[in-house]
Amino acid sequence: MEGTAFTPALEGIQHVKLEEGEILTTPFLEVCKQILPVIEKFGAAMTLVKSDIGGNISRLESKYSSKPSEFNHLYDMVRTEVAAKTAKASSSCTNGLLWLTRAMDFLVALFRNLLEHKDWTMSQACTDAYGKTLKKWHGWLASSSFTVAMKLAPDRKKFMEVIGGSGDIYADIEKFCISFSPFLEENHKFLASVGLDDLKAS
Repeated sequence: MEGTAFTPALEGIQHVKLEEGEILTTPFLEVCKQILPVIEKFGAAMTLVKSDIGGNISRLESKYSSKPSEFNHLYDMVRTEVAAKTAKASSSCTNGLLWLTRAMDFLVALFRNLLEHKDWTMSQACTDAYGKTLKKWHGWLASSSFTVAMKLAPDRKKFMEVIGGSGDIYADIEKFCISFSPFLEENHKFLASVGLDDLKAS
């Protein structure tokens, strides 16, 4: 592997936004997709997160491909649904974007923990990140499934070796967290502006 498992995502991040203007749909979804191989290396611990992220990306992609010129900007899908009063439906793209953003918040928090707490086990890093991000939005069932899954987290040293490839993994994780977080904050800010940032899991 040339570079680290984060190399493709770091290249993709440069195209998510034009100088001025909003987040572009396809480049944003591509970066989220490029993180999936990293999650795959977690094995069973991340099965739920991986299928959740993958499902929400697919939902947003199929909406985008129905009218590419209309949905070139990520938030145009939400505006369309808000206008049609369908944004709160569990199958809406708004809901898809919200949960995709929350899952990515969790991953960024997890990657930050790996960066800042070199003495933590993978399970500790995962559980702490979950508590800071997804937990408050999850119902009891999702929360308990998650807690069980976190116990299956891989050995930290092996995991870092696998995703490190031939690059500097800690430097790349830091770059990813710093450059990707602002997009997530922007998504939350936009969703909050239309009153949709606090929907809970059913």
